[in-house]
Amino acid sequence: MSSALVGDRPSPGPATAAPAPARRTRLTALPEVRWAALATAAFLLGFPLDLAGAPAWTWGPLYALCYAAGGWEPGLAGLRALRERSLDVDLLMVVAALGAAAIGQFLDGGLLIVIFAVSGALEALATRRTADSVRGLLDLAPAMALRIDADGGEERVAAAALRVGDTVLVRPGERLPADGTVLDGSGEVDQATITGEPLPVAKEAGDEVFAGTLNGTGALRVRVGRDPADSVIARIVAMVEEASGTKAPTQLFIEKVEQRYSVGVVVATLALFAVPLAFGAALTETLLRAMTFMIVASPCAVVLATMPPLLSAIANAGRHGVLVKSAVVMERLGAVTKVALDKTGTLTEGAPRLTGIRTLPGSALTEDEVLALAAAAEHPSEHPLARAVVGAARERGLALADAGEFAAAPGHGVRAVVAGRTVRVGSPDRLLAADEASRTSVMAVEAMTRAAADDDARTAVLVVVDGVPAALLRLADLPRAGAAEAVAGLRELTGSSPVLLTGDTADAAARLARETGIEDVRAGLLPQDKVAAVREWEKRGERVLVVGDGVNDAPALAAAHTGVAMGGAGSDLALETADAVVVRDELTAVPAVVALSRRARRVVVQNLVIASVCIGALVIWDLAGHLPLPLGVAGHEGSTVLVGLNGLRLLRGSAWRQGGAAAGRRG
Repeated sequence: MSSALVGDRPSPGPATAAPAPARRTRLTALPEVRWAALATAAFLLGFPLDLAGAPAWTWGPLYALCYAAGGWEPGLAGLRALRERSLDVDLLMVVAALGAAAIGQFLDGGLLIVIFAVSGALEALATRRTADSVRGLLDLAPAMALRIDADGGEERVAAAALRVGDTVLVRPGERLPADGTVLDGSGEVDQATITGEPLPVAKEAGDEVFAGTLNGTGALRVRVGRDPADSVIARIVAMVEEASGTKAPTQLFIEKVEQRYSVGVVVATLALFAVPLAFGAALTETLLRAMTFMIVASPCAVVLATMPPLLSAIANAGRHGVLVKSAVVMERLGAVTKVALDKTGTLTEGAPRLTGIRTLPGSALTEDEVLALAAAAEHPSEHPLARAVVGAARERGLALADAGEFAAAPGHGVRAVVAGRTVRVGSPDRLLAADEASRTSVMAVEAMTRAAADDDARTAVLVVVDGVPAALLRLADLPRAGAAEAVAGLRELTGSSPVLLTGDTADAAARLARETGIEDVRAGLLPQDKVAAVREWEKRGERVLVVGDGVNDAPALAAAHTGVAMGGAGSDLALETADAVVVRDELTAVPAVVALSRRARRVVVQNLVIASVCIGALVIWDLAGHLPLPLGVAGHEGSTVLVGLNGLRLLRGSAWRQGGAAAGRRG
């Protein structure tokens, strides 16, 4: 079994990778954020003065600053698009805002400017933060490597200079500089960043290793198998960048028709102004009528039809521990038709825990006595299994004696003298092979080890006291609380069973699937395999939601229609690449936020109907008759307020509770 415990990690050698430098872009470093902040501040200062009836000279310059700060960038972008014979809604919004200001409706225009400026700033920030995390991922691999030449000499070289066939020495505590194969030595390598496996993996001659993974104990001589630029970690970076750059974002409903709508409003406004003039109409009256049309046909109500429900849903989700990064993401969540879940750290807690103790025949020790001895022997170790054993002893309130003569052997376990007794803890296979116990004891332990594995799928660790097998400790990475309920809720919402995508072994994945009710399991996957599975489903027309937490999940999170990261232990890259983050690590929040998104989409449709009816009625009135400007503004504002209030209903706590209840019903 590969359940051996290891001991203290020696102090890192000189080639140990230094902590990654801070690459996170400051909020104020983005010009979009600075301009949006200035526009919002100016609007918030001018708005109360305007409502209070203060002189125009007090609030007028503030509104002018708001228009200039928030409108110049989308206006310039719109003019550039116009030069390329494309008309977008950004330019129409700026024109509508200026038109509103031209007839004295400064508040309407300012509100439009602020909405668009803030939306653009959020998009720019999300894009930059993802790029920061992708660049930071490259720091997982060390910059330098210790290369062994043909004469056995050691040479410090840049990791990027390594070539296929080179031999490198990786000391305990160092990160591997390249993908390759172990030539000599043994150790346990933490490769969770690549495969997602919860525990370090024993490596010996002939085993494959990956750049960026951490060597725990034992020196390894590794033959480089791939150029550093083609390593698994480098390919993860490339896949994230490619997926982020090529994945077409799902657009809000209004953006899907923005070209036709924009062109239609502009053409209609120009025609309404030019045609009457051609037949001798008065300039002032014609201009006023065209401007009234521009106001009533402007998409203020349509913008508020879509944004308040989605923003309210975002705020509601945030109060319940789910950070949804944008309104577009909230709209996407409700459209998912298939869900793919990672295993370690997503469906499971991500760290092993002691689940049981089986004392063995011939041992006179109780469970607590065995656990106290094992925990004392393991106390100097930093291995995840060792921490689980020590944690279980502390939970039981057991006193731990000092351990002497501590030693750890990679792939075998630990040895220490505790209270005058020699205690060994580690892999049953390795300890029994070296044990001098009777064959009867060996056979009994082997039978109980197989029973432990077959019965409840736990990792078995043997405790030997003074040469006598004393007990088997069973440890496991347990499913998260609510994992089965979350799987059932997602199945009901999407109409299909979620899929388990994991780099862990097939046996471990199958056992977890049985416990959580998952039917489709794909195990032993590298990051590119997860991406291939997602793209295969996308080609079939599925809208895939991927839920994960690690670096190895980041490419799939980026490639999917929507990605959700578990925030508690999630890697920086996963958190930045994902579209939403479950901050409190409550898995049941995933189906709840999907259900909330679907409700928000229904409210958006309601609002679009209301806005369309109001705008249509006002436009027809203006075209077929004579719509007074004040009445047109009142009707326009009334529809805007109506759809805004309807969208704000999703701020209520009952909206989340209803979504959670819907997600929690079993199919």
